[in-house]
Amino acid sequence: MYAVIKTGGKQYKVAAGEKIKIEQIAADVGQQIVIDQVLAVGDGADLKVGTPLVAGASVKATVLAQGRHDKVRIFKMRRRKHYQKRQGHRQNFTEIQISAVSA
Repeated sequence: MYAVIKTGGKQYKVAAGEKIKIEQIAADVGQQIVIDQVLAVGDGADLKVGTPLVAGASVKATVLAQGRHDKVRIFKMRRRKHYQKRQGHRQNFTEIQISAVSA
């Protein structure tokens, strides 16, 4: 059984036992969380799509880690204008393990 969830402005296809990195959420390591924004639930050929959410569906997960992604380097330059700008960015993430998908 799999589900399509929405968190942090993004959508993820998840199944029980998977580890995924999502946008940072306020939760402690080891804490159980419940994601109730489920857009679709599927089991083999059977697919239930919500309008916009599937009623009564939820995904249970455990927080494994809080961290930061690798640095993304931003470089801007205008030729012949003596303009250069360097910048870096590291996005925060929360790593979770999906424990159960319930419809």
